[in-house]
Amino acid sequence: MKIIGIDFTSRPSRRKPITALHCSFESGTLTAENLERWANFSLLETFLKTPGPWIAGIDFPFGQARRFIETIGWPQDWAGYVNHVGKADRKDFRRELDEYRKDRPAGDKEHRRATDIAASSISPQKLYGVPVGLMFFEGAPRLIEAGVTIPHLMQGDPQRIVVEAYPGVAARNLIGKRSYKNDTKKKQTDDQRHARLDVLEELKRRSQKLYGFTIEADTSLCDDPGADSLDALLCAAQAAWAWTQRDEGFGAPATVDPLEGWIADPILRGTV
Repeated sequence: MKIIGIDFTSRPSRRKPITALHCSFESGTLTAENLERWANFSLLETFLKTPGPWIAGIDFPFGQARRFIETIGWPQDWAGYVNHVGKADRKDFRRELDEYRKDRPAGDKEHRRATDIAASSISPQKLYGVPVGLMFFEGAPRLIEAGVTIPHLMQGDPQRIVVEAYPGVAARNLIGKRSYKNDTKKKQTDDQRHARLDVLEELKRRSQKLYGFTIEADTSLCDDPGADSLDALLCAAQAAWAWTQRDEGFGAPATVDPLEGWIADPILRGTV
């Protein structure tokens, strides 16, 4: 089976591209093969329409919190509100989310999905810092347009399957809260490189217990100070695990909110 882990960005460029790690998954082993770096969205769009069979894990929030969707008045189904977002431009999307936050009390301005709470990830409404709201804005409509299957959210081509990945939850499970990456050059440290190497070492050592298969990957994936390559590997591991659980809902928790979606990772199973 072809497995692809994709580290996403809301504004791909040569300096900060979308990073895709192509892997093979055979005989109980996930093997990292070739890396691609996509400096524009058209390359992602082309990949998403590539004939399968394959499964990809992509690192961006596929949905928004139910509380947000119901309160803001967007369509009350996943495809409906993603299509609503897809008709807006980035400026209008930002304005709509800013207006939503403006008069709400502290602590109730941005909401997290059940899977975000379980994974300790930030609200998919977030526009600043790590702008996962913009990642949702750029990514989710492209998934609908590509006609892929997203388990529990959208039935498309069964040979092209996409699950939401989140390398942060996997990395914390492997090395705790140690910092292992930074995109700002002056904030990059030797300690972070050592942490990346430890992530990879622990991933290989514990993969059979965590995911049910072994992982083969070169330490060169740790060379990138921003950890895009390493994060793509973690996304691939989450996607491969979801594939092994395809007869059991792709490893999703027993109850998945069809408005919100879910993150594919074994430690989150049963927490939503």
